Amino acid sequence: MTGPGVYYGSFDYTLQSKDNITKNASLLPLEESESSVKPLAVILTEFHILLLFPDRLRVMCALNEQLVDEDVYQPRFGKLLGVCKDRIKGTIWSYTNQSVFKYKVTRESRDVWRMYLDKGEFDLAKEYCKDNRANLDQVLTKQAQFFFENGNFEKSAMYFALTERSFEEIALKFIGSKQTDALKSFLEKKLSSFKSQDKTQMTMLITWLIELYLNQLGELKDTNQDRYNEVHEYFQKFLAQSRVMDCLSNNKTTVYDLIASHGDIEDMVFFAMLMQDYDRVVSHHIQHNDYKSALDVLNKPQDDQLFYKFSPVLMQHIPKALVDAWILMKKKLDPKKLIPSLVQYDHSVQTNQTNEAIRYLEFCIVELVNQEPAIHNYLLSLYAKYQPNQLMNYLSRQGDIAENVPYDLKYALRLCAEHNHKRACVHIYTTMGLYEEAVELALEVDVDLAKLNANKPEDDEELKKKLWLRIARHVVEKENNIKRAMEFLQESELLKIEDILPFFPDFVTIDHFKEAICNSLAEYNQHIETLKQEMEDATESARSIRSDIQEMRNKYGIVGPQQKCSTCSFPLLSRTFYLFPCQHMFHSDCLIAEVLPNLSESKKSKVEELQRRLVTFAMQPATSSANLSGGTTPDVVSRRDLHDQLRNELDDIIAADCVNCGEIMIRSINKPFIEPSEYESAINSWL
Repeated sequence: MTGPGVYYGSFDYTLQSKDNITKNASLLPLEESESSVKPLAVILTEFHILLLFPDRLRVMCALNEQLVDEDVYQPRFGKLLGVCKDRIKGTIWSYTNQSVFKYKVTRESRDVWRMYLDKGEFDLAKEYCKDNRANLDQVLTKQAQFFFENGNFEKSAMYFALTERSFEEIALKFIGSKQTDALKSFLEKKLSSFKSQDKTQMTMLITWLIELYLNQLGELKDTNQDRYNEVHEYFQKFLAQSRVMDCLSNNKTTVYDLIASHGDIEDMVFFAMLMQDYDRVVSHHIQHNDYKSALDVLNKPQDDQLFYKFSPVLMQHIPKALVDAWILMKKKLDPKKLIPSLVQYDHSVQTNQTNEAIRYLEFCIVELVNQEPAIHNYLLSLYAKYQPNQLMNYLSRQGDIAENVPYDLKYALRLCAEHNHKRACVHIYTTMGLYEEAVELALEVDVDLAKLNANKPEDDEELKKKLWLRIARHVVEKENNIKRAMEFLQESELLKIEDILPFFPDFVTIDHFKEAICNSLAEYNQHIETLKQEMEDATESARSIRSDIQEMRNKYGIVGPQQKCSTCSFPLLSRTFYLFPCQHMFHSDCLIAEVLPNLSESKKSKVEELQRRLVTFAMQPATSSANLSGGTTPDVVSRRDLHDQLRNELDDIIAADCVNCGEIMIRSINKPFIEPSEYESAINSWL
């Protein structure tokens, strides 16, 4: 309290000055009528000053020093003594000698924003009205207007974008002032406030902003290069925003037309790259003969369809770089679809392109192991036309088995014949199995090549001999080289002197092949001696076999009454049985039952037929009987022979080997214990 009034503020002990440590201090003067009556007490709240006089309580605003409220006390309440504030609850108490009064502070700051607004303290005003959108809009509008009037258009635009003022009114305000930068700031700020579903509004604002940027760039391009570069950088950053790209994804054509109308090729390419419209970018570079840049764009998305579309053009100008890109793509590209690109050049002059085409096709075949006939056929045609020295290497790598070669044999033969590659034709003839044609053509090239092909038909001795005779005839008739013809007798075991003698002319003396004839006769003598020795060995073997057979017929075994069948375990002597050298014994019916499942269908039928005939034979009565002299008639003899013949045939089938230790047992090792057809029933029996 001072004589003139109330001096209020706050202490700031961080100040450097020692003379004054107050901050935001002000003097609230007393009215002239009050100067004679001094206040009894003073209470400070956040925004108000309460002055207690002998008969009243005055509330003054600390911000504008205006009287807010006045409470006059009646004499009946007694004499006012003082006022105090509860620092915990914030309530204010006044008291007399008779009474106590309570004052409750409610929403003290509700009108504070307006006072700060009137004072031009916009930040504090916004702080105290942030919960009230209408009041905040008034503050923002006045702040924006303040900056506009003071020439700070950029800030004005930012605050106008936050208000609820008419969009058209604000836009016209900046247009009228020719403040393009401020208008762009306003539109960008407004754009950021839209939600993602407001596509239409966003598209309109973005299109307008693009138009503004393009106009500004057009004005600055020839006048202020530094400012042009700065605006151009901002423009590209604007286009690269995800919200902008997402909004323009369905309106690319409009933006293309807009940028093209300003002749801004650089930004059109930049925008196309942002939109991943690589087709348009590549087309642009190709139109301007910038093939390297076009290929760089193709390498970014690595889209196979783009490669198929533009490779024909790029192959004509940058074949090596293009093939390098193809190779990097590996299996992402279908080589068959690139064939149109490989043929899009003048083969007569473009040697480099031809070499690159061959390099890529070789990569497909060697590295990618491509087996497409079209790829192999085209590579073969390039070899035949431009690199004949590589033709035989290629054919050799593919082999000489017709089913395994990937190229078309007929096409390859026609191509090689057209370009007079005889060695290649010989190889193809051999692959096709046409050995006679191969040898015939090889004789035009090299006799050694013909001999090599004459040995290829391994399984046909007759054909191989025919081919060697054709070579020998060629050597005798065409080359008149009798000595070399005679050498064929050593090179081929199929040829004899008598085979090639008819090819020699009549005037040839015997001296030329006297040695060969002598050698041939010696070989014949040796062969005859060998045959004699083989005949003697065969005779001795037959004699030994007959002896073994006779010995087996006389061999016998002893069967006791306790011996049992190896299958049914019943006494063996109860019915007809078989005794094997290994001492296994079986009843005949048990043996047939064991052997029958392991026989082929034809043998099964044969066994059943023999059994049926034996049964029928046993049931027929004898038509002849023994004569008085004790001899037998011819009918009885023939009947017995027939029975023995049937029995021997049956024995040959079922008793050829022991079931338990013979070939049948060995073959049954891989047989499952449970047949597949019986598997389900066997499983169910265990459940």
